Amino acid sequence: STLVDAGREEIAGCSEEPLVTPLTWDDVACVMFTSGSTGRPKGILSSHRNLVSTLTAQTYATFGPGETFLQCSPVSWDAFSLEFWGALLHGGTTVLQPGQRPEPALISALAQQHRVTMLQLSSSLFNYLTDEHPDTFTTTRIVYTGGEPASPTHVERLHGLHPRVTITNGYGPAESMGFTTTHTTDPALPATGPLSIGRPLTNKHAYVLDAHLSPTPPGTTGELYLSGDGLAHGYLAQPTTTATHFIPNPYGPPGSRLYRTGDQAHWDT
Repeated sequence: STLVDAGREEIAGCSEEPLVTPLTWDDVACVMFTSGSTGRPKGILSSHRNLVSTLTAQTYATFGPGETFLQCSPVSWDAFSLEFWGALLHGGTTVLQPGQRPEPALISALAQQHRVTMLQLSSSLFNYLTDEHPDTFTTTRIVYTGGEPASPTHVERLHGLHPRVTITNGYGPAESMGFTTTHTTDPALPATGPLSIGRPLTNKHAYVLDAHLSPTPPGTTGELYLSGDGLAHGYLAQPTTTATHFIPNPYGPPGSRLYRTGDQAHWDT
């Protein structure tokens, strides 16, 4: 009680004048963290431009007052940005899941209780909910699967269970702020073989390059590099790691950079 009262007094004593703090698109808006799957999690310096450009003037999702998103990603991950700011920047609703760990039964209950229209799930969680809690998707209009290779079997199964649900396979490391490429699956086509990760979002770019940073022909595997408005400034207090992963972009304007993902990919056409 004392702490609350002291806080109120401090706030009451603050000036009501606007803060004179210059702010630009390129200033840091937040620090997102990698999952730590390849070692210790790294803090990623993401700008206002990274966040806003990923969530506005895009066609990969429906944003607006009629949408209800479920936040089921840890708040330190970039996936949280779509679930939270994707709703609030457009007058929608976001439902906050208690705790910091995805709980399938809780996700299912919250999705049905709040009539959630958008779900963003890791591929393994998508698969589990499709198998064990298919009612999760009763009111969902679009569901994203990502973070790991998508399961064609489960995508086809969910299309059969809920034909009106749009299923989108997305790809994008935290270094490029959420989804960088997306692919909406076609329920009329059998889901066989690896699912495409699609094409880049507006103002984001993807390159498949060889060891000499030359583009590989369609069908030829190379390393996936990313660029565009989603690219972070780098890693918090890790200049050497930043310089290794964020390199000059030979295909963009002077000063632009490529992010080296370490992932292998190829263009199918």
